[in-house]
Amino acid sequence: MIELPDSYQAYLDGQAERTIQAVRPILMQSAADQLHGVRITYNPGATGHQAHLDESLPYGTIVEDID
Repeated sequence: MIELPDSYQAYLDGQAERTIQAVRPILMQSAADQLHGVRITYNPGATGHQAHLDESLPYGTIVEDID
């Protein structure tokens, strides 16, 4: 089983279930590859939270942006 780094687990702690379901697959992908960090965007009017791998971020890093 893939272990999430502490930074990813800390991000998930205290998040709403909807947010966890939206971003956890990408966090798991990042943990499996251990190549890139994750950028999480939030669009309050439409989609809510979305996550994607970001090649400009080192593994284990999460950056949040407002879309």
